[in-house]
Amino acid sequence: MAFSELHAQLLRDSLSDLDGISEKRMFGGLCFLLHGNMICGVHKDGGMARVGKEHEADALELEGVEPLSFTGRPMGGMVELNDAALEDEAIRIAVLKLAKQFVGSLPAK
Repeated sequence: MAFSELHAQLLRDSLSDLDGISEKRMFGGLCFLLHGNMICGVHKDGGMARVGKEHEADALELEGVEPLSFTGRPMGGMVELNDAALEDEAIRIAVLKLAKQFVGSLPAK
């Protein structure tokens, strides 16, 4: 398995109150999209969220959250959540709140 189904279910449950959520297998993991725009996902090393550059500093203050860097180069506006951060409801919800604010402002695809 390329990603943790437990982590995928935690994100699925945390996003269940939003209309317009869909799932798509990408990057060897599973991404969640809000009206066609990626909001978060899981992969073999944990999870990620698209918080936007304006919310990135706030997200990085949370324990277990770091800049996302698949290639060794940070991807602006994207953050990585380690396993503990994904499993901690308060941290997961805080990061997803930032992601919802950013991705919710984007036009639907």
